[in-house]
Amino acid sequence: MLRTERLVVRRWRLDDLDAWEAFNADPLVYGALGGAPLPRDACDAMAAWHNDLHAHEGIGLLALERTADGAFLGMCGLHHQETFPDDVEIAWRLASEHWGHGYATEAATSWLDHAFGPLALDRVLSLTDRDNARSLAVMRRLGMSHVGDAVVRDGDEVFDALVHEVTAASWRVVRQGGRRG
Repeated sequence: MLRTERLVVRRWRLDDLDAWEAFNADPLVYGALGGAPLPRDACDAMAAWHNDLHAHEGIGLLALERTADGAFLGMCGLHHQETFPDDVEIAWRLASEHWGHGYATEAATSWLDHAFGPLALDRVLSLTDRDNARSLAVMRRLGMSHVGDAVVRDGDEVFDALVHEVTAASWRVVRQGGRRG
C-alpha cells in the first residue's frame, strides 16, 4: 500500500467493483483510452489479476482511494504491458468526475518513487493514445520523455500509442525540483 497526502493506493476490494464497472462504462473514460467499455466480468478479472500481481511482484494496477472521505477514485500502478514485456509501464485511470484535481500525478509520483526506490527499476514506460491530452499532461508533469510510437495490444484491443519513459536518473532530477521531458 502506498500513501500520499490525499490518497491511498491499495489492493482491490469487492466493494470497489460496482464503481469500477460504472466508470469503465463512462464514454469519457473509455473514449480517452481509445477502446470500448469493460464488461463487469473483465473488471472483476482485472482487479483479481492485479491483486495477485501485487502479492507476487510488488506491482499492479491498484485501487485509488481519497483519504479524506474514502471515495474510490480509480486505479494507478505499475504492470507489465504485453507490447513491451521486458519493461514496466505506469498507468492510471480515474472516474471522469475526479479528473483535474491532480490525483493521477500524485498517485503516479508515489508509484515512481516506489519503482526507482525499493523496486530498483532502471526505467518505467507509459503509453497513451495520441489524442489523450490529459494523460500526456500527466506524463509531462512526471518528467517523462516521448521515445517513440508503437502499435499496442491490450487484450483484444489494438491501438497506436505514444511511448514515454522516465529513467531512474531523470526521476532523481525531477524529484529534486528540476524538469525533464
